[in-house]
Amino acid sequence: MVARDKRLLIDRRAFIKAAGLPFLASLAPRSLYALERTDAVFASAFRDRDGAYGVATVSEAGEIIDRLILPARAHGMATSRATGVTVAFARRPGTFFMAFDPARRREPIVMHTPENRHFYGHGQFSPDGSILYASENDFDRNRGVIGLYDARDGFRRIGEYDARGIGTHDMTVSDDGRMIIIANGGIETHPDFGRTKLNIDTMEPSLVLLDAATGRLIQRHGLAKDLRQLSTRHVDLGRDGRIWFACQYEGPRNDMPPLVGYFSRGDDLRFIDLPEETTVRLANYVGAIAINRRDGIVGLTSPNGNSTVMLDEKSGKVVNETTLREAAGVAAAAKGIVTSSYDGQFAAKTSAVAWDQHIVRLAG
Repeated sequence: MVARDKRLLIDRRAFIKAAGLPFLASLAPRSLYALERTDAVFASAFRDRDGAYGVATVSEAGEIIDRLILPARAHGMATSRATGVTVAFARRPGTFFMAFDPARRREPIVMHTPENRHFYGHGQFSPDGSILYASENDFDRNRGVIGLYDARDGFRRIGEYDARGIGTHDMTVSDDGRMIIIANGGIETHPDFGRTKLNIDTMEPSLVLLDAATGRLIQRHGLAKDLRQLSTRHVDLGRDGRIWFACQYEGPRNDMPPLVGYFSRGDDLRFIDLPEETTVRLANYVGAIAINRRDGIVGLTSPNGNSTVMLDEKSGKVVNETTLREAAGVAAAAKGIVTSSYDGQFAAKTSAVAWDQHIVRLAG
């Protein structure tokens, strides 16, 4: 685990080496200077002042290095550390993803779901970069699925797994590639009703582990009846296989439910007992979660609460809280955590774009 974490710290050098001279020569002097100074390179979707949507590569200081235009608004991102290929997924109920090379060594590919599916905005690559897994809604049957796409054959869709839940949102893959980790938010939606939530009183949130080779169910955790309206939305992997999850509460505003927890394969869910003032700060809505394994930090953002919260990964104790208006994305940086906001702030820099909900850290 430690060796893997160290390998993630060479992002800039790996990115520059993989990009090659043609890409570097195409950058404006300011962008090239930003790339040369950063320790890590990120990607995030955005909306510009003219209302156009795109995806940008960004330095650790928040300086935009390069950008690509998207067909419509995106949400989450996935990147392959084996190939460098990165994917931006449409925001629910969108039906496209765009696979691109941040170093522009090949043309972007835009793919769409089958007619009776839409994306939930998230996905992840297998460790060798050969398969892209994507969270999707089979809306006619009201069930979540994980779409499988062959990344070595133009991202041709080659199958799907039942996600064993509804409102399948975020997902990731274990480090060894053997297990798919799924956050089923439990909320029924249908594109005929836009983004309307159709079953708030009868939600069924769950966290699921599937065998990546077969789709076989390994483990499923539903929530207790009194937490039925706690939508399990985002996940990230911590040290030693610990799976962290973050939630968004759809119940009464004055309730104080737990919002963050973790579990491991074979173990029950454990919620973090946050201080009351921290729960209030998060406003019952954690929009994104990311873990810096090397530093042992869990980063949370809340656009509803205009805040960021950092936890100690080992103890779950709060180590830092800050106010960030319309806080959005969060990702592990070379040191600590980097965050973004809907109103254009990335790290300490404000740009003339509105960043979307999630950030992904790139490698070569």
